[in-house]
Amino acid sequence: MNRDNSPWRGVTPAALHWSESRSPLSDTFDDIYYSQDNGVEESRHVYLHGNGLPQRWQRHSRNHFCIGETGFGTGLNFLVTWQAWRESPEPRPDLHYLSIEKHPLTRQDLARALNGWPALAPLAQTLLAAYPALLAGQHRVLLDDGRVRLDLWWEDAATALPDLASRAQPLVDAWYLDGFSPSCNPSMWTTQLFQAAATLCQPGASFGTFTAAGDVRRKLTDAGFTVDKVAGYGRKRDCLRGVIDVKAALPSDTKRSPWDIPDKTLVRPKHVIVLGGGLAGCATAAALARRGMSVTLLERSTLAGAGSGNDQGVLYTRLSRKHSALADFALQSFQFASTFYRRMFLMGELIPQRDGDLCGSFQQSDDAKEMAALRDALTGLEELAQILDATEASGLLGIDQPSAGYWYPGSGWLRPGAVCRSLLMHDNIEVMENCGEVTLHREGGQWLALAKGQTLASASCAVVAAGTETTSMPQLNWLPLQIIRGQITQLPTARAFSTLRAALCHQGYIAPAWEGTHSIGATFNIGDDDPALRTSDHSDNLAKLADAVPSCRDELQSFDTGALKGRVGFRCASPDYLPTVGPAPDADQFLNDFGALRKNAKHLIERRGSYLPGLYLNAAHGSRGLTSTPIAAELLASMICQEPLPFSRTLSRALSPARFIIRDLSRNRI
Repeated sequence: MNRDNSPWRGVTPAALHWSESRSPLSDTFDDIYYSQDNGVEESRHVYLHGNGLPQRWQRHSRNHFCIGETGFGTGLNFLVTWQAWRESPEPRPDLHYLSIEKHPLTRQDLARALNGWPALAPLAQTLLAAYPALLAGQHRVLLDDGRVRLDLWWEDAATALPDLASRAQPLVDAWYLDGFSPSCNPSMWTTQLFQAAATLCQPGASFGTFTAAGDVRRKLTDAGFTVDKVAGYGRKRDCLRGVIDVKAALPSDTKRSPWDIPDKTLVRPKHVIVLGGGLAGCATAAALARRGMSVTLLERSTLAGAGSGNDQGVLYTRLSRKHSALADFALQSFQFASTFYRRMFLMGELIPQRDGDLCGSFQQSDDAKEMAALRDALTGLEELAQILDATEASGLLGIDQPSAGYWYPGSGWLRPGAVCRSLLMHDNIEVMENCGEVTLHREGGQWLALAKGQTLASASCAVVAAGTETTSMPQLNWLPLQIIRGQITQLPTARAFSTLRAALCHQGYIAPAWEGTHSIGATFNIGDDDPALRTSDHSDNLAKLADAVPSCRDELQSFDTGALKGRVGFRCASPDYLPTVGPAPDADQFLNDFGALRKNAKHLIERRGSYLPGLYLNAAHGSRGLTSTPIAAELLASMICQEPLPFSRTLSRALSPARFIIRDLSRNRI
């Protein structure tokens, strides 16, 4: 699922109209979305009862139960399932619901479609509040304190299912084979899709579908399912249900070496060590704790005291005219983070104004050609981003703007320290600060965290989220991470900025004042390790802000840079500016196993990667940690817990720490 260099745009939404009974009907496929008799009861009969739910949840042995669905449609199947899960007694597994939809409904159409089910109204409103924009890609939604994970893949099932199956990992416990009638939409009922679905099945996985078409039954049987024809719902005489009988053969990937797939499957750990108390470490600890695991977080000094220590940070992203791993990750992580923090504010975990404000942000741009190209692409994605002229931007910001640019309504500013402390407020997390330098040593199947001659913690699984200290670990000293010095300036609230209502991004940034001070900056100096404040950097920050807001130049020039306060921090970044998230490779073994790439970078090596057992990384978030760490933590937790990942395989590979070894071998650098 590689979109690199293809034009960037949103997905095409569902085209529909409404029946006299106010039910949605597809214009594209000339079919109904759900039974005209009673859609809720049809969902219960075909999908819940067809898969033996909710009874199976009570005897399920794993910590999560995964449902795969072809065709999210109106979300009715999901809401009915979520309601049944909520009503099931504890203990019950977490619910992971993975749904693929090529033409999702707009938020407005979704609200209208679900309006006819008052018993589902509270759940429907929660879903609508978290419903992602129609941005091509994969979108994770966390519900019920993270115990319900909804993965919405706005993709064609013909590419999404093979992408999932290519990881050669059993994921799905029950299939909802939905979509429109096989006669109306035959592309959803192909042999290839059923084979991919069979590959993804856990032992004993089941399926349910509304259709009883003979062709569908034969294809399911050929894919390895035992198929039964049973009574349908309402006017439908029959429907199909069944279980996996013969496991489908694993697909062979003829285009890429499977170095990203670990050669050993590990048991889900009960206890995890996390090294690092910045945004990456705290988000990781929270994601694991949500899944019921015990976490010990070790911080060498104080929480959020290093790269996450600024008073204010902006939730930031970038648009691009073309798809790339960097562009796709930037937008998908931004959308997840915006929803993630909005929920934290709603739940009282963050306090508005004190801890931040999702007041929007404006990014100046002088690239008229790019804005013209993106204007059409952003049609239907206004909740994600909009193009504003200088007058419109001035009205939203509350200060005069000389430039057009991009408005991100879901953005804003946050206090990283407040986010970190809130994330750690969980009974499953133990925090140890001021540990000093911590090293990891593996002994007897356990990772030992050692400091000052003592063992601070031991666990079968450890995550290094130590920012600039990551490469101090002997196991990770080969990583090509770079340190980037950044200095922010604490600007006392000036008269000119007292009316600022949202964050402004230019060559630097400024957010509305917090406790009478704006954080502005930041400088960007690669390889500079000077920890001291520099008046020259204050001058640089002020000059960039004056260029962004020329009407304030005189007032900004009146400040005495020698009297201004500020802070120096050191960002950890990778050469490609993507974070480094995933299992830690055994570097020496990788060189041995994939050394043939030195002579032929395109050589297909059918060998899985050798990874250090139970060791993972979450680092190199650079200056975008507020944006990237929430979804990176979900990615890592999903890997550790053997759940479906929130990204395509292509994007997961782009974040893998092992990518650097593979690239250097392919370029004959090592």
